[in-house]
Amino acid sequence: MKEKLTGSLNGVWSLLLLLLLLAFSFYSLVTSLSAAKDGGGMWPAVFWSLALLAGLIPLGGLFIVQPNHGVVLQLFGRYAGTVREEGLRLANPFYSKKAVSLRVRNFETNKLKVNDQDGNPVEIAAVVVWKVVDTAQASFQVDNYENYVHVQSEAAVRNLASAYPYDSHEEHVVSLRGHTAAVAERLKSEIHERLLVAGVDILEARISHLAYAPEIAAAMLQRQQAGAIIAARQKIVEGAVGMVEMALELLSRNHVVTLDEERKAAMVSNLLVVLCGDRATQPVVNTGTIYH
Repeated sequence: MKEKLTGSLNGVWSLLLLLLLLAFSFYSLVTSLSAAKDGGGMWPAVFWSLALLAGLIPLGGLFIVQPNHGVVLQLFGRYAGTVREEGLRLANPFYSKKAVSLRVRNFETNKLKVNDQDGNPVEIAAVVVWKVVDTAQASFQVDNYENYVHVQSEAAVRNLASAYPYDSHEEHVVSLRGHTAAVAERLKSEIHERLLVAGVDILEARISHLAYAPEIAAAMLQRQQAGAIIAARQKIVEGAVGMVEMALELLSRNHVVTLDEERKAAMVSNLLVVLCGDRATQPVVNTGTIYH
């Protein structure tokens, strides 16, 4: 079922016209009753009484459309269309009318405890920004579209948390903590697919809370720190080896000094100690030679 726009009359002018017709019918009814008392017939009075009652029926077709709202019209259970023109409108008085907000709305999911890709329990929550774009689907495809949005969003957050690790020190591995933009785009896409049937569009979805579960937070913090230290050390060693290779190559190319294998080994050892040490090195002046 898709939304279809339907026409409606301007309620202000329609109301003025109906009031004039009612006033004329009431005047004619009073005149007919006066004529009947003077010996005239009752049929004119009966006619204007029925006209006055008939004039009251269209008043039931008046309804107000708020800005950025749509009013869904039904005739005896059949979808008749949606009116989006704001203001006072007039339609068939036998239509049932239901207002649906088209404004942008947002909510934050509950903090969910989910196992990530590595099996670690994490707490996660997300903020979802959404709006209704199809009033027919929102009204008739699901029972309660607001509750449907909340439930499906939490289901998507659970699925997202289990699809990625909490953290990773490898650049090519997407993690919940280290790749927020990619994770947010995946979350938005998944929620959008789930809510298409309800006529809802997702404008934004982002993680608002992410942490290890309390029972493993301390242990995982130590593990995270150890992993960070190992990753940092790996980068330091790779850089130090490159610098040593560059130093030996420049010394050899510029003929600064000629080093045999033993002197090269000593130089490499000293440079690696200086470059890889976690504390400032203390220089030692050697007054002899490498052999004495």
